[in-house]
Amino acid sequence: MQFCIADTFTTSLARLTGDEQKSAKTTAFDLQMDPAGNGMSFHKLDRAKDPNFWSVRVSRDIRLIVHKTAGSLLLCYVDHHDKAYQWAERRKLEVHPTTGAAQLVEVRERVEEILVPKYVEDSRPATQQKPKPFAKYGDAQLLAYGVPQEWLADVKAADEDSLLELADHLPGEAAEALLELATGGTPALPEVATKGADPFQHPDAQRRFRIMSDMDELARALEYPWDKWTVFLHPAQRQLVERHYNGAARVSGSAGTGKTVVALHRAVHLAHQDEDARVLLSTFSDTLANALCGNLYRLIWNTPKLGERIDVAAMDALGIRLYAAEFGKPVFASRDEISTLLKATATQVDGLKANVAFLLSEWEGVVDTWQVESWEAYRDAKRLGRKTRLPEAQRALYWQVFAEVKKQLKQAGKITASEMFAKLTEAMSKRKHPVFDYIVVDEAQDIGVQQLRFLAAIAGDRANALFFAGDLGQRIFQSPFSWKALGVDVRGRSRTLNINYRTSHQIRSQADRLLGPEVSDMDGNVESRKGTISVFNGPEPTIRSYADAEAECQAVGVWLQQCSTSGVLPQEIGVFVRSESELSRAQAAVKAAGLQGRVLGRDMATEEGFVSIITMHLAKGMEFRVVAVMACDDEIIPSQVRIDTAADEAELTEIYNTERQLLYVACTRARDQLHVSAAKPASEFLGDIDLLQK
Repeated sequence: MQFCIADTFTTSLARLTGDEQKSAKTTAFDLQMDPAGNGMSFHKLDRAKDPNFWSVRVSRDIRLIVHKTAGSLLLCYVDHHDKAYQWAERRKLEVHPTTGAAQLVEVRERVEEILVPKYVEDSRPATQQKPKPFAKYGDAQLLAYGVPQEWLADVKAADEDSLLELADHLPGEAAEALLELATGGTPALPEVATKGADPFQHPDAQRRFRIMSDMDELARALEYPWDKWTVFLHPAQRQLVERHYNGAARVSGSAGTGKTVVALHRAVHLAHQDEDARVLLSTFSDTLANALCGNLYRLIWNTPKLGERIDVAAMDALGIRLYAAEFGKPVFASRDEISTLLKATATQVDGLKANVAFLLSEWEGVVDTWQVESWEAYRDAKRLGRKTRLPEAQRALYWQVFAEVKKQLKQAGKITASEMFAKLTEAMSKRKHPVFDYIVVDEAQDIGVQQLRFLAAIAGDRANALFFAGDLGQRIFQSPFSWKALGVDVRGRSRTLNINYRTSHQIRSQADRLLGPEVSDMDGNVESRKGTISVFNGPEPTIRSYADAEAECQAVGVWLQQCSTSGVLPQEIGVFVRSESELSRAQAAVKAAGLQGRVLGRDMATEEGFVSIITMHLAKGMEFRVVAVMACDDEIIPSQVRIDTAADEAELTEIYNTERQLLYVACTRARDQLHVSAAKPASEFLGDIDLLQK
């Protein structure tokens, strides 16, 4: 008998308490061992529209809903008795008449319109009807997009106000196609199954149903039910994961579209395909690398030998490890140390007039980033992105400073991270056998110039050797530069994910106002946010400014307390601030809510029973049901400290862009509810999203 698990089951399982989940999992394992359910308490659901729905007793009050036929058993849902029955009474399992995909279809509740005779004419002007975007489509066209037959009339009658509510009741492929049509897009038609094909093997069915081949696979699916998208892949994601690429490839998409999931599955897929391959799964920070490690474990914990061939490491940590093996353990010069050397050296150069901030900016943006080693190279440097014009005579004076600082660092036996990767690039290009056969990089928008050169040197010209996942709109650390100029050309092999699973339509659409409709890199690759679709609804974000910080803390505390009262668990709440200086405001708000808070360290490990308090830079990779973004005051974001260090207009623009993107990252960590607040005067960014309520 075929044993399957639906994503609706893993989602409902996550809402139960820890003890309830354990009992439900035990029952699920028992059912897989004996799908006939001998000795188990099955109950026929008399009011269910689908005659194959049964309930299975888990405990006194918990019921598991299964769909049972002679050849298959599907785990569908689990909840307390009444809620479980209500769910089953509103669903049925069908094979779509056009696509052939198995769908859990919500039963259409038909309410007959009652006609009331008109005895008095209404003198009020008629309300102008809003356009119905799908009225022009025929049944066959809508069916081709996966719309269930009994929902065709509702789809044709929907207007822009009712569309999102309607989408919540439809299978994923139908909802996504309709939302894309409504926003001017042309969605790809789902695959049509051949006659007699297994409806559970259809690509759209595989995004919501998983056939379990053994106990270990079921255990893996149930181990982390709240992160179902590490198990269930959307067809568009699966195509990117399994595709063959002749050169470097990149998948992009706004926050919540599943880029990290694609990167994880890509690494696993490559390791599966080539049994002797070494795969690197990397990202730009230790914090995100730790998160990748945990997510990878969720996918491959029952195949440890596979894990032995997938190396998960942050870029700098990997560089240090390889550098130590090639040259010995590196000793790094700190930013403050370099600033001090620049200041001291500048005083010794006759005729030089430059502040330390500009020298440090020029060092970091040109000399160190591009590893400029000679006066000729510095003289001819294109200085990408830097608008301050430097006459050759002025550059010559600056180079005296930079050359002397380089000399002193070398005498002290110290290097920078960029220098480390530059030396590794040279070493890697000389190796007969590469240290990694395949490289997958998550959050690729924040890797640096020398890091990219290093990766390209390892990959060479091999097919499938380089795969990047990232979002230009979330770039918060690195200045933009041309990948193509460094030998990494993703043109023609760059794809954008536009289905958002993590963030509600209301939160996503408001957060997107912080960015432009399109973001492009320096090679002309354009990432459009116009076609991004969120697949579920939620309340509008709350954005407020308050008289002072104390009033803000009290108000946010009330909001957090209301969320908690409505059933949101403390560990499902995140409170973000711009920097460590504002952490005390977040802590005060959590305390005002009567909740316990914990400032997360770089391991980013949340703790049951505690609200997570985090700086925005550490928010990458996190997700919470409820998020409060606090202390968005003027001079805090964008940071006045950073603004004061801007050496020229170009650098000032770059600071504003990355600060704006930082706030975008924080806001898009929220799944269901978002509260953004400030003490007056508020950040100009809040006004930019046109929601600031005085």
